[in-house]
Parts: sequence; C-alpha cells; structure tokens
Amino acid sequence: MEQTLSIIKPDAVKKSVVGKIIDRFETNGLRVAAIKKMQLSKKDAEQFYSVHKERSFFSDLIQFMISGPVIVMVLEGENAVLKNRELMGSTNPKEAKKGTIRADFADSVEANAVHGSDCLENAKIEIEFFFAKNAVY
Repeated sequence: MEQTLSIIKPDAVKKSVVGKIIDRFETNGLRVAAIKKMQLSKKDAEQFYSVHKERSFFSDLIQFMISGPVIVMVLEGENAVLKNRELMGSTNPKEAKKGTIRADFADSVEANAVHGSDCLENAKIEIEFFFAKNAVY
C-alpha cells in the first residue's frame, strides 16, 4: 500500500468543505492513516515549500498557507499518489476536470483547496515533515 500526503488548504477549511473533501478520498479507496488540524508557522510553510523558493509566487504562497488552519493527512491505498492527484484535479480549477476537488471547491490557482504529493519519494519526505512514524496508523 502506498502512502501520500494531502493538505486541505486554508480556503477549503474556511469554506467548511473538509468533510466533503475527505469523503472524496474515502469513497475512492483512500484511507486516512493520520490526520491533524494545525496552523502553519511562516517558518514551517517556507521550509515545506522551499522547492518553490526562487519562484515569483513563493511569498504569496507562504502568506496564503499561513492565513488560516489547514488539515494535514496521510492517505493510504493502492496507487495512492496517483489516485490523490487524479481526485485533486489540475492546479488551475478552471482547467480541472468536472467532479475533481479543485473543480468543485477551489477558487483560483493560488487558492486551490488542496495539496498532494507529486511522487512517492516526495510523499515520504512530506509525511515525515508533519508526522512522527508512530502517528501514522
């Protein structure tokens, strides 16, 4: 079984669609192996998104991610990384397929409701960033 990281971002938490998003994962074969609600610090957000540090949108991304609480989850299932990415949809909600999380709940490229690991290697790194090994069941 693969594991992947999923973050329900501040815009979706503010809209109270957390349960609807989690239901999408669960009804599509992904099990929540760990979950927590938290407020990211600026330092944590900068460290987590450091891969984008040189990009023009980095500062705006950090400000957005610290603007409110997030739900951080480890999702587990067969082909979890790919399945999660398919369920999320395109980064731009206007380009996302109908029925995907971003098509249904995101407002813009910046406020796009969810984050998901892009590969197994990054999933492992991202999971370890947020969860101790004994916190994932």
